[in-house]
Amino acid sequence: MEKPIYPCKNMRITQGYGTGTHVNSYAIDDAGLNTGIEEIYAPFTGTIKKIYTQDANEVWLESDNPVEYPDGTIDYMTILFAHANDVSNLYVGQKIIQNTAFYKEGTAGNATGNHCHIECAKGKYQSPGWKANNEGYYVIINGKKPEECLWIEETTNVINNNGYAFKKLIKKENVTEDDIEQLKPLPDDITKPTTEESTDDFKLIYTCLKDDLYGIYLKKGQTLYLK
Repeated sequence: MEKPIYPCKNMRITQGYGTGTHVNSYAIDDAGLNTGIEEIYAPFTGTIKKIYTQDANEVWLESDNPVEYPDGTIDYMTILFAHANDVSNLYVGQKIIQNTAFYKEGTAGNATGNHCHIECAKGKYQSPGWKANNEGYYVIINGKKPEECLWIEETTNVINNNGYAFKKLIKKENVTEDDIEQLKPLPDDITKPTTEESTDDFKLIYTCLKDDLYGIYLKKGQTLYLK
C-alpha cells in the first residue's frame, strides 16, 4: 500500500490554509526553492479525473487504490493542483505513477509569483471536483489538512513548513540502532493490566497484522492502556 508523498522536493509553503484566499479551506501554496518554476511530483499512483483550463489549469488526481494517510486513515485520496502555465501534455484518464514529475509551478489564474496551489481530499474524486465555500472561493470537496494526508521523505528540503507537523517517511534501510532501541517491545508491566484488574476492563487498541517497524513514544514511568 502506497503512502502519499508531499509533491514538492523543496517545501516552502508561502500561504497556509484558513487565511486570505484560503479561508474556509485546507489549501496551501508551495513556491519551491526560489522564484523559478519547479516540477510537481505525483504523491501516489493515480488517474487524472478532471482538468479545468478556464481558470488556473487545475488538475484533479485520484489514487488508484486506497493509501495510508499519516494520521492512520486508510482510504482513497484525491489531490488538486493549480497554477501550472501549460497542461497540454495531460488528459483525463491518464495514469500517473507515484513520484513521477507531471505538473509544474506557474502563475496561471489568480497567482502572484510561481507556485503550486495544493488541496487534498479524503476519498475518491467527487464531481464536479470543488464547491464554493461561504467566502465564495472554490475548494475541493471533502478537503482534509495536508499534514494529515501527505508524508515527507527524508530527502525533502524543508525550507518552510508553515508550522505544520508533517510526518517523515523513513526508509527501512535507513533505520538506525537508536530507532530500533526505541521501538523494542514494551515491558509486560506496561502493556498488560495488573493481576488485581480484570482484562475485561481493557480495550484492545491494535493488533499487528504483519512483521514491520512500529513505534510509540512513552516517557519513563508512563503506562499504556485503555479502560
